[in-house]
Amino acid sequence: MMNALQKIIWISAGLFLSLSVSAQKYAFTHDDTLRGSITPQRIWWDLAYYHLQVKLNTADSSISGSTTIQYRVLQPNQTMQVDLQRPLKVQKVVQDGKELSFRQDGNAYFVTLQKKQETGKTESVQIFYAGQPRKAKRAPWDGGFVWKRDKGGKWFIATACQGLGASSWWPCKDHMYDEPDSMLISVTVPKGLTDVSNGRLRRVTEHNDGTHTFDWFVSNPINNYGVNLNVGDYIHWSDTLQGEKGKLDLTFYALREHEDSARRQFQQVKPMLKAFEHWFGPYPFYEDSYKLVETPYLGMEHQSSVTYGNRFQNGYLGRDLSGSGFGLLWDFIIIHESGHEWFANNITYKDVADMWVHESFTNYSENLYTEYYYGKEAGAAYVIGCRALIRNDRPIVGVYNVNHAGSGDMYYKGGNLLHTIRQIIGNDDKWRAILRGMNKTFYHQTVEGKQIEQYISRQSGIDFQKVFDQYLRDTRIPTLEYRIANNKLQYRWANCVNGFDMPVQVCFNKNGPNKILKPTTQWQTVPTPGITTLTSDPNYYVLVRSLVQPKS
Repeated sequence: MMNALQKIIWISAGLFLSLSVSAQKYAFTHDDTLRGSITPQRIWWDLAYYHLQVKLNTADSSISGSTTIQYRVLQPNQTMQVDLQRPLKVQKVVQDGKELSFRQDGNAYFVTLQKKQETGKTESVQIFYAGQPRKAKRAPWDGGFVWKRDKGGKWFIATACQGLGASSWWPCKDHMYDEPDSMLISVTVPKGLTDVSNGRLRRVTEHNDGTHTFDWFVSNPINNYGVNLNVGDYIHWSDTLQGEKGKLDLTFYALREHEDSARRQFQQVKPMLKAFEHWFGPYPFYEDSYKLVETPYLGMEHQSSVTYGNRFQNGYLGRDLSGSGFGLLWDFIIIHESGHEWFANNITYKDVADMWVHESFTNYSENLYTEYYYGKEAGAAYVIGCRALIRNDRPIVGVYNVNHAGSGDMYYKGGNLLHTIRQIIGNDDKWRAILRGMNKTFYHQTVEGKQIEQYISRQSGIDFQKVFDQYLRDTRIPTLEYRIANNKLQYRWANCVNGFDMPVQVCFNKNGPNKILKPTTQWQTVPTPGITTLTSDPNYYVLVRSLVQPKS
């Protein structure tokens, strides 16, 4: 997905930032570095294709199988890093029919290749593995394998591994910067159960041992944590959407016992897709279709296989996170997790430190969905209402190259950052064009957060660097300080990064007039006859503080 020079430049810049920041605030382990950095044993080969084969043994909650990795040689090297988390074990590694030696270092395996690796050649290696994968403690947040049963006692199984990593259940190159161009997922389960994974179902193969194998093919690039399996006594039905790129196939999977509830609730999918294609452009995976699949946990943005466990009710488990009332008009999981098809699965972060690229835009998609169907004021009320959930505990951007995500404020504060930027741009057509253009420019790509920041500044014609620094890399809420005396207004930004100069719309007195101020961190003075108070437009995520005019 990247050429060698791009990778070297990116890792060098990221490592410098990682070392300078982490030394001050955090302590990281050797495992963190192996997982989170583009090591010399990763950088020399580019993912082309995966074939994941996995068999579930429900008797002891174990799995076994293999991953075939097809790769392109970017530069010669004879050692390959493949990741697989304990307690799973690699059993053997084979290339061209020859078994290879390897050594384990924590959750990483370093394979010694016998065949000379020549630049430009495409090769493959197969990694065989087995064991009992980590069981999820609180999926999807503390994830892994979920082993549950439905009301009839049949197995209901799923994976959810964002944060934990795909290597928690299958051998892979477990770093987000590199994605395969396509993938085949083959899952073997007991007869009477159905597996649903990403992409389109190619075939089901029956075996004499009481099992059958489901082959799902993904024809687009896919990020590691987006790969999933979902196993249960599923019923399914299909539909189509006439979207911006033509006919989009839709398939819905629910437990047999929940069919009626699911058919009712899943009707929200088509209106959602219509709204998001309006704001973000065409659904990014027409070739692989759209699926919504019931799971034994809340939900996750698995590519073309969005998972759902919101109990067939509106809101977030029946609650409106915004407190505005608008969050109860739609199903949070259907809207939020599907929004990730554009921001996470189409545009994917290279490093989890930039997870805000996924979560901030997808949080704001909730506002945009609300606006599309209930009006601009409704959308604004929703995103502003979510401010009560912002903690301002630590920066939204994490530390690079050590598998470190930033604050959970990447959701609600990130959404309000984007809403604030929209106000500054002041042109809704341009704002929509930026969102759509972003999904076209970075179509099926992995990106750095800086690329997204620079794209918004470039396309808007406004330098937002200090705004991004303030909201992504600082925990303070910028505060507009002012004082009024002798018919003069003095104002400045405080509680902010150096050089912060974001314009803001304010209202004088109770009912106006409104005015755009352009504060800096230095005091400015303007004549304001008859003005006694000042408030900010609530669409800007800022504070306002009135100061007493000092006596002369």
